[in-house]
Amino acid sequence: MNKHLIILLTILFSINGISQETIFPGADERTPSKAQFFSWINNTNEGATEEHTLINLDFFGWLKSEYGMQLDIYAFDAGAIDGKRFYGSIYSDRFKKQFPNGFDPVYKKAKSLGIRLGVWGGPDGFGDTPEEEKARIDQMVKLCSDYEFALFKFDAVCGPLRPEKEDAFIRMMTECREYSPDLILLNHRLGLTKSKPYATTFLWGGAETYIDVFMTNNATAPHHRAGALSRGLVPELKRLTEDHGVCVSSCLDYWDDDLILQSFNRGLILSPELYGNPWLLNDDEFSKLARIYNLHRKYRDILVNGKVLPESYGPYAVTRGDDKTRILTFRNLNWEPVSYTVKLDEEIGIESNGKVTLVQLHPTEKILGTYQKGEEVRVEVQPFRSCLLVATTDRYDEPAILGADYRVIKDIPGQPIEIEVLGMPGTSSFITLSNAKQYKSAQFFGENEPRLLRGKSLQIKFPGKALNNNFHRKLGELREIEIPEDVEALYEATVFAADNNALEVRSVQRSGETSIPEVTAARDAFFEQASFTERGIWDRNLFDGYLNTGFWPSEKYKRDQRVDGGCFRLDLGEVLDIDELLITVPNEFALQPLLVGEGNYVEISTDLKNWERLTYLAGKEMTVEIGKDVRYLRFKEFPQQIVEIEGFSDGHKLDRTHWRASNLFAYPDKKKTKKVWKTNVVMDEVPAGSYLCVAINGKHGVEGAYAAAKIDGKLVGATDRASSFPSNTWEYINARRDKNYTYYIPVDETVIGKTIEVFVIGFDEENMDLRPELWISAYPHPWEKIKLVLSKSE
Repeated sequence: MNKHLIILLTILFSINGISQETIFPGADERTPSKAQFFSWINNTNEGATEEHTLINLDFFGWLKSEYGMQLDIYAFDAGAIDGKRFYGSIYSDRFKKQFPNGFDPVYKKAKSLGIRLGVWGGPDGFGDTPEEEKARIDQMVKLCSDYEFALFKFDAVCGPLRPEKEDAFIRMMTECREYSPDLILLNHRLGLTKSKPYATTFLWGGAETYIDVFMTNNATAPHHRAGALSRGLVPELKRLTEDHGVCVSSCLDYWDDDLILQSFNRGLILSPELYGNPWLLNDDEFSKLARIYNLHRKYRDILVNGKVLPESYGPYAVTRGDDKTRILTFRNLNWEPVSYTVKLDEEIGIESNGKVTLVQLHPTEKILGTYQKGEEVRVEVQPFRSCLLVATTDRYDEPAILGADYRVIKDIPGQPIEIEVLGMPGTSSFITLSNAKQYKSAQFFGENEPRLLRGKSLQIKFPGKALNNNFHRKLGELREIEIPEDVEALYEATVFAADNNALEVRSVQRSGETSIPEVTAARDAFFEQASFTERGIWDRNLFDGYLNTGFWPSEKYKRDQRVDGGCFRLDLGEVLDIDELLITVPNEFALQPLLVGEGNYVEISTDLKNWERLTYLAGKEMTVEIGKDVRYLRFKEFPQQIVEIEGFSDGHKLDRTHWRASNLFAYPDKKKTKKVWKTNVVMDEVPAGSYLCVAINGKHGVEGAYAAAKIDGKLVGATDRASSFPSNTWEYINARRDKNYTYYIPVDETVIGKTIEVFVIGFDEENMDLRPELWISAYPHPWEKIKLVLSKSE
């Protein structure tokens, strides 16, 4: 919105007898959404820097050039100017250290990408004198006059607005909007009174969306984002609401289902809205991220019109659009698929006459068919997923095929269109090309397929062996058994398989290496920033050869993350013949609770069942004499700050590439087993990406139930859990849930035909009414993919 439109609105208000004092708060319910990223938990309260921000903008620039994705707003979060409990200045030494060239380089880079800036801050900062008040106003106005800022996010974390400063606040916002008439002001818990009309939004429910920190599952589920998918609707579908966006930093699987609901279901003024570290996604996921943004941009002008659908469409179903085209969002919050009946008429908002084309846009794209107005169509939604549909009486003009699921990977004007045709292993599909006449070539594997251009069907055969079962299904229920003799080994299998690294470390390990330079740079900028490395929240710091990095139990806001005191565990990755282990701490304070010269114990094992205790002397450099085969080590008492661990055999330093450590899980004598449940299963097929889901329904207490398995008698631990295993967190402590854990155990084709014994161990005597179930699922969906490349006619 520009100055001329503001003037026009003022004139219209006057004509209609509305006071010229009417305040336009940067947007209204009819304003199309703005696509935003904000930088919280890419940095924390220490704030962003110029160098880091430019690297992040390069990432969004790559998404734009590669996939046509346009970001509207890049917002600095806490610490850029203001910070927690303080107000800052762009003229301060602190700011100049972070942004030595001011905002100029960042502004120029963002502007070249069609992006405007925003910033987090507090509502006050006006000081106690007229001069200080003017300085604050001038500073905030400068952000709009010189840098075209599009958003202020004012948060009570910085401090409240003093009642006597409301007039100054109003003057500041009024002057800012002379330069940025569409300036959005996010009201985060401010408690504004007289100045409230100047705020654009309010924070819905006060909720942040950092998965398994502030938002976690309330029920068992096959992934971590079921709690996020269960969020309801804002009051009266008011779009001038802020839902804190979708956090892409932790627990990444099914992030796209979360973003679909944020963007198209709630459809707020800021959507799609991301924060955190989207560069932690894997290389195959960036095209999906861009596709969601691009589809939203295509339809954003009509997404402002929304209505809630009847309950027959499932929880919180919404339709948005105009009389010809409607965007529908459904969800399934259950373990089994559900089907909803879609009535293609006024019930979903289709007012115009004519045939209605129904297309699924998520989780895959699929032409469901063209129907007479008023017909009913059954649409299936997969377990714990969202679904996005478009129903239109207009011509559907997106790249599309009929006869198979597909995914549009790239659709940029002037460039070939890339589509992945999807099918299950060992199946085939007959496909045709939608709007075939607009294309001059269609290629599979570099070979032209002229039949498609003539509107004819083509058979596509997908590689692999056909599955006999659904990849997602229930395998059975666990029954109570007598406590087995090796129950401690089962517990140790899982705590050794899991880790206590920061949630972002788990994310990057989940996604694997990247071949994209801009992604590499953004990841490196995040993980190598001093505030991350110096918090000691990644076990790799113990094996990097540097004594200025380390790994230690995280304590956030005086909350100890350790479970019952914790235990330091070291896994060498394989059985090694090791002579001695050298453990280094920086000083005697770091050594505590151990004291120099005192004897301490470590237990060693090769199989998690048989343990041997050794003695070593505490000090800044501690040598543990071993002289035998070992893989697993556990220290009941351990230093609070370890910076390096090395191993030696025959005088040579051992390779530590596969060494891992944890420090938060309880020592086994703190976990007294009260009950055990078990089931057995033998599988004749295992699709790619499969994992067992051990769903512990019921209240079990915090860290009160664990799951593990034996596969042909070999101990196998759960590598993941929702809610997440204890973590040495980057920003705030993990959520602590006392019910409905789901443990995840990866499986692959090597387990086919083998007996899999799955156990649940209950430790909390007061919470033993549990109903454990065993499911199998897979991520990503085990499609086979064949790329189709289309070139449009001139």
